[in-house]
Amino acid sequence: MAITAAMVKELREKTSAGMMDCKKALEEASGDMERAAEILREKGISKAAKKSDRVAAEGLSTVSINDQVAAIVEVNCETDFVAKNEDFQNLTKEIAEYIAAKRPSDVEAAISGELTDGKTLETYLNEKISTIGERLSLRRFGVLEKPANGTLGSYLHMGGKIGVIVQLDGSTDESLAKDVAMHIAAVNPKYVSRDQVSQDEIEKEKEILKAQALNEGKPANIVEKMVEGRLGKFFEEICLNDQAFVKDSDKKVGKLLSEKGASVTGFVRYEVGEGLEKRQENFAEEVMAQTKK
Repeated sequence: MAITAAMVKELREKTSAGMMDCKKALEEASGDMERAAEILREKGISKAAKKSDRVAAEGLSTVSINDQVAAIVEVNCETDFVAKNEDFQNLTKEIAEYIAAKRPSDVEAAISGELTDGKTLETYLNEKISTIGERLSLRRFGVLEKPANGTLGSYLHMGGKIGVIVQLDGSTDESLAKDVAMHIAAVNPKYVSRDQVSQDEIEKEKEILKAQALNEGKPANIVEKMVEGRLGKFFEEICLNDQAFVKDSDKKVGKLLSEKGASVTGFVRYEVGEGLEKRQENFAEEVMAQTKK
């Protein structure tokens, strides 16, 4: 039978599922509204849709490295309780391996791509939402390729609360790559080197430093020299090569790398939930919430 817009609307209101999912379910059920709702539930779509407005700011960052590619993902859930769940941890590993193997262009392409057994990642996530009982999402991912004369490194902190992948050129020393990844996890640089910092960002910082110096009552004729001196501290805060190495504070990372004939050509650092609004919930409440799902 013909599936009308009114039928789709009714099923959407009943299940909170998306328009196309409702249309497909109605077509599969030959217009039977109850059967269509059951189909959505069986596929985990109805339950997933109802959780789509829930805050998912916990989760894990996970890394997968093969011979040519390092991939890092951030997969979110609602509670730290679930983030520590083995099923969720295995899910993040599967997604990271999928990203490393397929190298999708963006999250949308990753979600719509085939993960396993003909299932898209979106379908697989919906099934896991139905099983685990919380909203789950692939928030972001990064991919770095192995340089011809280099290697790839990674580091996970606190089981995946912070994750880093590094692209090292000029050296195949994997322990060096790991050490640099560990440093990035700890210090959180924004750039590899000064030449990556935009002139606009530099000029903005100069204006701030100039205002600070004048407010301190410094003479105008020495303010410019003070600004240049303090700008070096600014670069030390945001540029990897200018930072004191966490395992040897007497040596800058850039110096360490140059001594090894190496250079960092790229890195990705994820801290789970950064920039997201986290809900406030204590551990006891998390446990109670799980027992009710």
